[in-house]
Amino acid sequence: MKYIKIVFFIFLTLTYTACTKLDEKFRSDVVNASNLTATQLLTSAYNSLNTVQTGDWWHLQEHTSDELIGPTRGPDWDDNGNWRALHLHTWTADQSQVNGAFSALLTGQYNASVVLQPEFKATTQQAAEARFIRAFTIFAVLDSYDQVPYREDLNDFKKLPVTMKSTEAADFVITELNAIISDLPDGPNYIANKDAAKVLLMKVYLNKAVYANRSTPSFDNGDMQQVITLADQIINSGKYSIGAKDYFNNFAPDNDIISKENIFTLLNQPGGTLGGNVRGTWFQIAHYNMNPGGWNGFATLSDFYNKFDATDERRGIDYRYVGALPNPAHEPNVGFFVGQRYDETTGAALKDRQGAPLVFTPEVSIIETGPDLERTGIRVNKYPYDYATNNDQKNNDWAVFRYADVLLMKAEAILRSGGSEAEARNIVNSIRTARGVANFSTLTLANLLDERGRELYWEGWRRQDLIRFGKYLELWQEKPSDDPRNLIFPIPNNQLAVNPNLVQNPGYEQ
Repeated sequence: MKYIKIVFFIFLTLTYTACTKLDEKFRSDVVNASNLTATQLLTSAYNSLNTVQTGDWWHLQEHTSDELIGPTRGPDWDDNGNWRALHLHTWTADQSQVNGAFSALLTGQYNASVVLQPEFKATTQQAAEARFIRAFTIFAVLDSYDQVPYREDLNDFKKLPVTMKSTEAADFVITELNAIISDLPDGPNYIANKDAAKVLLMKVYLNKAVYANRSTPSFDNGDMQQVITLADQIINSGKYSIGAKDYFNNFAPDNDIISKENIFTLLNQPGGTLGGNVRGTWFQIAHYNMNPGGWNGFATLSDFYNKFDATDERRGIDYRYVGALPNPAHEPNVGFFVGQRYDETTGAALKDRQGAPLVFTPEVSIIETGPDLERTGIRVNKYPYDYATNNDQKNNDWAVFRYADVLLMKAEAILRSGGSEAEARNIVNSIRTARGVANFSTLTLANLLDERGRELYWEGWRRQDLIRFGKYLELWQEKPSDDPRNLIFPIPNNQLAVNPNLVQNPGYEQ
């Protein structure tokens, strides 16, 4: 569409900043685009969130954590050292993912604001959905960069956007969500809804102390009570549940029908107007000789894998779902892939391209060389592969907010506010029982963080969790050092060049 192309051009080159007559032409084109509707523009705003669906924002949250490593495998996956830099915490203000996530999130903010312009006559619900999307992008930029350019008035691009920082941005998100929550629908879960707004509010309140002081947050009991109250509203609605053997239902091709936990998802429909590259979750980890063949890239670390009990459903199972291949070897087709891999149609043992048995090993290095470089690293596949469709937009909707996260956040808020450890432990144990593992006898912040890792791995929340629990700067496998500046990412240099209201974050100044 003509309008969307204009939005992208303006945003990627100017990012809300002052410009010349170009902004006047832009505004004129928007006003005269009488064939556009608020519905079309809202679709564009929803699609802007696909950066959390294995896009640049997702890479920043997971590749910089102890859950994921992107090793260079001989000549493959070098990419100018970008993946190594994320794992090693040696990124710069010119890092492609650092810049890409910032631009994508601000584009989402902008696209949502366009829906609200009076000439498009958005309904009350459409306006509330757009404001939710905008609030989500502001939250994500705050969480990662601590500075959020914000422009509500789209009439005069000669005026610079304001820059919100730290708790100011958090308070803005809270105010916005409270203002719109009554205008949001009750569902479905693939559009902004009342419960999605409540979960986003929970995440802001839970992390608000971090935004005030990233290195030594002091959690306010009032904020924690807000988390508990919002969680209770969702729990008491009776709409969600955690069932035994239901874990991978949340990520299946028909998860819009069978999931009992998903609160807010990104809709993926082959051939539809909404969707992102959920197929990339498979391609990024699958070996060339698997079915289908992938790009043989990312893996997890053995220390993280070893946090799982052998009976934990989340570690991996032969998941029977609509469209699944027969898998005669009954190896895990979801979860963590370690050891010999088999053809899921014939059951034959697979080999790598050199003819050696395709055995994924726990050992993995940031730079892989030698004959086993195709096989190192435990692979992770959380979204059961949708064999029935043949494009990037598989039918698996991307899970953004889940009920299990609501329960874990409530348990954390209880602990942090000095509440009943037994109550918090019972909440966590209700999840563990459903996943097939033994109950905790005591709940601490340490084992709660591990439980969040087991439950929410590769969903895009690990960096945030590690920072909130004070573990992000610790050393882990293949990360030998760190720097306190890395608690936030640098402002991309190309953004600093066009917006004088932005300043480089501490430690990144040249």
